[in-house]
Amino acid sequence: MHRTSHPYRLQRATLRHAAVRYAAHGWDVVPGACLSGSRFVCGRPGCPTSGCHPAVEHFEGLASHDPALVARWWRRRPYTVLLATGRSFDVIETPAYLGAAALDRLAGRGPSGPLAVTPAGRWMFLVRPGQPLRPELAARGDLVRHGTDSWIPAPPSAQPEGRVRWEVAPTLVRWRLPDPYDVQEVLVAALRRYAPRLLAHLY
Repeated sequence: MHRTSHPYRLQRATLRHAAVRYAAHGWDVVPGACLSGSRFVCGRPGCPTSGCHPAVEHFEGLASHDPALVARWWRRRPYTVLLATGRSFDVIETPAYLGAAALDRLAGRGPSGPLAVTPAGRWMFLVRPGQPLRPELAARGDLVRHGTDSWIPAPPSAQPEGRVRWEVAPTLVRWRLPDPYDVQEVLVAALRRYAPRLLAHLY
């Protein structure tokens, strides 16, 4: 009988622990395709997606914050941990330079909210849900708001370039989420300072 290797079991247990912890705090979790080499494999026959994606169809209806159910999902496979957005929180995803500039400004106001960073350099600000992007931000192709029917990869999930990590961990801010207007205001101010030419056509 084939025995699962110790590193594999440790990886699965680490991801399972993180997924259950998110669920216990009311964040809806989705099992994501497993990273295999440079591809993500979900096990669904004929799935053409090689990038990070949910391992289940119709994830919107399956995402859950039931810790017991979430624990069962990770019982056998080291699924990528995905967090469904548009429920407990939305996410504003930015390029690294803008995220870092905004964090510097937010730090002056005290801890603002959880902030995850992908190894590819995408910064993901978790905010209270429901508010659309301001026009200055919505017009940018490198900035995304994840709301209803979307998701993000969560730490400590693996990506081809490395692992997703917390720049500002939820525990540091006691799992509190900031007002999306405040975060967007800081992002717009950062854009005005660091990329004025990109905003010139909007004024």
